[in-house]
Amino acid sequence: MVITEDIRYVGVNDHDVDLFEGQYIVPNGMAYNSYVIMDEKIAVMDTVDIRFTHQWLDNIQNTVGSRNPDYLIVQHMEPDHSANIMSFVKAYPDVKIVSSAKAFVMMKNFFGTDFADRQIVVGEGDTLSLGKHTLTFVTAPMVHWPEVIVTYDSCDKVLFSADGFGKFGALDVEEDWACEARRYYIGIVGKYGAQVQALLKKAAGLDIQTICPLHGPVLSENLGYYLNLYNIWSSYQPEEEGIVIAYTSVYGNTKKAVLQLADLLKANGCPKVVVNDLARCDMAEAVEDAFRYSKLVLATTTYNAEIFPFMREFITHLTERNYSNRTVACIENGSWAPLAAKVMKGMFEKSKNLTFADTTVRILSALNEESTAQLNALADELCQEYLAQQDATANKNDLTALFNIGYGLYVVTSNDGKKDNGLIVNTVTQVTNTPNRVAVTINKENYSHHIIQQTGKMNVNCLTTDTPYAAFEKFGFTSGRNVDKFADCEPLRSDNGLVFLPRHINAFISLKVEQYVDLGTHGMFICEVTEARVISNAESMTYTYYLNNVKPKPETEGKKGYVCKICGYVYEGDHLPEDYICPLCKHGAADFEPIS
Repeated sequence: MVITEDIRYVGVNDHDVDLFEGQYIVPNGMAYNSYVIMDEKIAVMDTVDIRFTHQWLDNIQNTVGSRNPDYLIVQHMEPDHSANIMSFVKAYPDVKIVSSAKAFVMMKNFFGTDFADRQIVVGEGDTLSLGKHTLTFVTAPMVHWPEVIVTYDSCDKVLFSADGFGKFGALDVEEDWACEARRYYIGIVGKYGAQVQALLKKAAGLDIQTICPLHGPVLSENLGYYLNLYNIWSSYQPEEEGIVIAYTSVYGNTKKAVLQLADLLKANGCPKVVVNDLARCDMAEAVEDAFRYSKLVLATTTYNAEIFPFMREFITHLTERNYSNRTVACIENGSWAPLAAKVMKGMFEKSKNLTFADTTVRILSALNEESTAQLNALADELCQEYLAQQDATANKNDLTALFNIGYGLYVVTSNDGKKDNGLIVNTVTQVTNTPNRVAVTINKENYSHHIIQQTGKMNVNCLTTDTPYAAFEKFGFTSGRNVDKFADCEPLRSDNGLVFLPRHINAFISLKVEQYVDLGTHGMFICEVTEARVISNAESMTYTYYLNNVKPKPETEGKKGYVCKICGYVYEGDHLPEDYICPLCKHGAADFEPIS
């Protein structure tokens, strides 16, 4: 396979493996990827599983011909990528091995030698010239082993991403990338979200046109799609709105309640309901679903004053992978002393940003009138926002939405006639209540100010404390004149035709401009309220909460240079160019300050 003019694929497909890493079902096999960079000097990127030694060496020989590789670059020491280091050295005795210091320690453990006579130890920012190709090494500790490095080729703008952006499945099988990549990521890398976030920040400063992972296909189109998914997964945010019901049932009564709840949720407008019988489904698929969707219902029996073993295993998988930022509800069943809900909630004690539903369903052996009423109440509670989002079931004159206005943070949405736009603001105020009027002040430099002056309408979305930093990046760091901020989602619309956000808001208010006040650098729009919906009871995001809990703290310790006041990006160097543009938020040099 030709990746670029100088980069060739020499990996292998494995259709004999049934369980990857001894636990993950892989019906479509696995790919063990390896690459060759042909230049004045030749570099081979990683090896493959031990069962494919000769096929891999044949692939290399067919690629390099009569030449000998100069370097073997080892990015990751898991045996499915490193098992053939010794075989490669025997085939090419003069080769140098390039890897991290920790990797050479592991090589001694695996092979009885650290190849001291041919070592090239590399760390953060080190480079290796092959001729016209210069490789830069980036450390990626705990993504997902401590020795990992990734490699950037500045000539062809290729990122060799180690296990990052990998997926289950051989390359000769056509299947959806996201499904198997999600299961792969959550199962194998999911615990290390903070480390993946750190690596994504490093990658943001690189011009990447192709990603070459160690598993799965080479990615060369629509890279923003893959990067966005990795950002969602590694920040533990829901990827889609929906409710997963994970259950165990001994005699069928808990299952009956679960199926009844599923029907209620669908009837109440839940966009996606997924039901998993934990005793029979692929556990990794069930874990994937829990991370994919925004809400989770756990239903199980009390068992030996505990919970059913499959449920305990499921929750353990979630908590050891930092399950967070979700709503969780419990259904417990017990014939004499139900304890399941207490046990399940206790297992999540160390989890962050989980909201437990107010309603817990308690079944005494089988559904009765009381537990059926609890089931209906739980469905109503979980679907409150879905009912408020739908025109047919929404209360569009719920003026208690105005109570969610404070010194908070909001997304003001508008439309220029061609595309939807959104802007972060912190200047929304109710100015009168008879009639209800709201004032919104916007900087004149913002494209939204221009749109609203022309159209005379906007929506104010009241953000909640679960809003991720990515939302502030999207709506606060880019201009709607140049970027379609809603290109990657299916928007919901209010009666005025404008977008309201599908998640991370507790209310929205539709406004019609009655009066404009010129404030010099800003303009104040005084508006009447044409629609007001309360979406949820979640706590509103204040500016203080954002600064203390959401906005990342700049990693400036031990660094010399400048830090962006908007997003925290660190520019290392003695002098910041006057025309410098932040690669993350796109703000100019004026918004940087020296690191103190």
